[in-house]
Amino acid sequence: MPSFSGGRNIALKVPPHQYDGTIRFYRDVLGLAPATAPGGDAIGFRFGSCNLWIDRVETMSQAELWLEVVTNDPRAAAAHLAEADVVRCDAIEPLPEGFKGFWIANPCGIVHLIGAQEQSWS
Repeated sequence: MPSFSGGRNIALKVPPHQYDGTIRFYRDVLGLAPATAPGGDAIGFRFGSCNLWIDRVETMSQAELWLEVVTNDPRAAAAHLAEADVVRCDAIEPLPEGFKGFWIANPCGIVHLIGAQEQSWS
């Protein structure tokens, strides 16, 4: 059976009308230190031992929180999660070429990126 643990990335997908205020909250009100993005338009902040990425998503009407889970064996993880009837949602956002992972949703609809321990999206 594959092992799972929390990753170091949290993505907050925010609609345009809430984006600037959300950035100001984490930057100016809380004063969190910036995190360096690997690419793309996400603005990030150090969130304890994690990175909090704020993504502006034009097609959203309300914010969503996405979490990263890492595994020692992505293929075994995919099989294990399929056996447990966990919903795959790979079409939700493209992953980089060669990325060892996939998207799922938990029973209440929170999106999780399942990826190999030796890689990360930051």
